[in-house]
Amino acid sequence: MNSPISSGTSQAWAALGADSSLLDRVSYGGPSGGLPARLPVMELARATVAVCSLAAAELNSLRTGRPVMRVRVDDEAVATAFLSDRLVRVDGRGWSTFSPLSRFWRAADGWVRTHANYPHHRARLLAALGVQRDAGEKAVDAVARAIAGLTALEVEETVYAVGGLAIAARGPEDWDKSEQGITAAAQPLLTTARIDDAPDRMPDGAPLPCAGLRVLDLTRVLAGPVATRTLALQGADVLRIDAPQLPESQEAHNDTGMGKRSTTLDLGQTTDRRLFEELLGEADVVVTGYRPGALERFGLTPEALAERRPGLVIAQLSAWGRYGPWHERRGFDSLVQVATGIAELEGSPDSPGVLPAQALDHGTGYLLAAGVLRALTEQHRTGGTRLVRLALAQTAHWLIHDLAPAPGEDEGFNAEHWLTETDSPMGRLRHALPPVSYEGGPVDWARPPGRWGTDAPVWGGA
Repeated sequence: MNSPISSGTSQAWAALGADSSLLDRVSYGGPSGGLPARLPVMELARATVAVCSLAAAELNSLRTGRPVMRVRVDDEAVATAFLSDRLVRVDGRGWSTFSPLSRFWRAADGWVRTHANYPHHRARLLAALGVQRDAGEKAVDAVARAIAGLTALEVEETVYAVGGLAIAARGPEDWDKSEQGITAAAQPLLTTARIDDAPDRMPDGAPLPCAGLRVLDLTRVLAGPVATRTLALQGADVLRIDAPQLPESQEAHNDTGMGKRSTTLDLGQTTDRRLFEELLGEADVVVTGYRPGALERFGLTPEALAERRPGLVIAQLSAWGRYGPWHERRGFDSLVQVATGIAELEGSPDSPGVLPAQALDHGTGYLLAAGVLRALTEQHRTGGTRLVRLALAQTAHWLIHDLAPAPGEDEGFNAEHWLTETDSPMGRLRHALPPVSYEGGPVDWARPPGRWGTDAPVWGGA
């Protein structure tokens, strides 16, 4: 028996500005016990995948002239996809998503969480705490001693002052009373806007919703790459661009690089900037996932992009939002969980806890993809350069305050049902199948990920 439309699905679909009558195309099924938590994580996962699937079906209908196809959301497939970064394997080998310095630490008056998965973040953390960069295995003990001698807020302020990543653990009430929390609470789950009256360029008759569309992917771990991976599934030509001086984990790319190509360009260099502008001149969608201000210095504001390429869909993702005192701060899923009170809600009296997956990242990623798909639909109907904005902190607020628990947790979850294997340049790749689906839609990506940063900076087939 199909369950009624969940409140989370209805809320997200309304936030996307979509036609509520299409919700009757959605049904649910499958074991739902894959993301056990005190907070309604399964409902967040189910709702974000549902609206992404429905947005894909809606755009597919517009481009093919067929009715909007039915969407079946399988909770087991959804939970497996939300765990995809932990389940990916190459020739049977897994990987650890967190480094030894990315963890909780006891401060003098509470808990702190740090993020140091990338070398430059690790170096800044150590420098802020006065620990030698070459401390090696002793770094963990040295960091623990340094943090233990400071209050949690002192650690947060000291590390952020040098561009590192550390967050003092707060309860949900503390976050809600903070200036950033108050500002965030006044924002919607996501925002959409029309910048100008540029005409639509998208032709009808495409076999997939995003067929023939070109997506510039300027995102990094994890929500942005999940979104662009989903657009690739729906037929888009996705080219991820990273700065060569910001190394990426090949293991992470094995999960989120499905269906894409990947290159590196230094936008501060004349030749690379010219290549980027040539790519932009033929793009249909630009997705960014850097902190506010990071790309604006290269003239990549929505207004500037619209002037150079009228009719774009521009999607912007950030950790904390583009408002409030934290708007230019770096952030990751794990840190947003700690700041907003999720870690306290999921923890115990003795220690903070975590969600069963990086659910803010994955959920925001599917919402971001849904936002792009809906923007393409509205653009195809009435034209205009379109802007979509989301933030991990907004998704966290939604999870804590607005979502109701999914009914009837089913403990029969088995991720193996939704894993598959394919050959890749790295070896035999095991990965999660996409949860976004509708009748007649794609069931897997057209190509596996390649080696990060090794593709030519050209559009596919060029």
